[in-house]
Amino acid sequence: MTSYAPLTAAHDTDGHVVRWTTPDGEHHDTTTIRWENEGFTVNGVLTRERVEYVLRLSPAWQVRQFILFRDLEEPDLWLATDGSGRWGEMNGAHLPELDGCYDLHLACAAFTVALPIHRLPLHEGHAAEVPVVTVDTETLEVRAVTYRYTRLGTHRWRIEVDESTDVVEVDVDEHGLPLDYPAGFRRAS
Repeated sequence: MTSYAPLTAAHDTDGHVVRWTTPDGEHHDTTTIRWENEGFTVNGVLTRERVEYVLRLSPAWQVRQFILFRDLEEPDLWLATDGSGRWGEMNGAHLPELDGCYDLHLACAAFTVALPIHRLPLHEGHAAEVPVVTVDTETLEVRAVTYRYTRLGTHRWRIEVDESTDVVEVDVDEHGLPLDYPAGFRRAS
């Protein structure tokens, strides 16, 4: 089993900044990871979708909160979990359809695929099925979907979604962050 290097740059004032770009160079996915309040705060800006998001993670990269901004100063969507797989909106409404999920995925963001990759203690050739909250940034629909993560090599993963025939393979850096992302982004820095 290979563990990923700690994000020491996340402890710097500027944090650890990772950028992806579309092949034509017109759109960007910029993610900043900072150590704050005894956990990680991840800020993502997606220019193609014109959205920003904030993820608050535990020190073990478990999602605590997710906030999505589209065209308002106030959040369009604000989800939180109690750490045991129970989800709700910040107004207190419980979302039982998401119970059991520990991770969150935005199809348009390269970073979110890294959450299970960074956390799962898998040996090469081993796999795990992971219930994940998926968020549609256009409709704000949230659903629980099962993903299957298979570690193919030290820095290569296969990701399959239970309701689709799509299979993607992702190479990651020494921190477990994707280099290129099959949804149309390649690593810029």
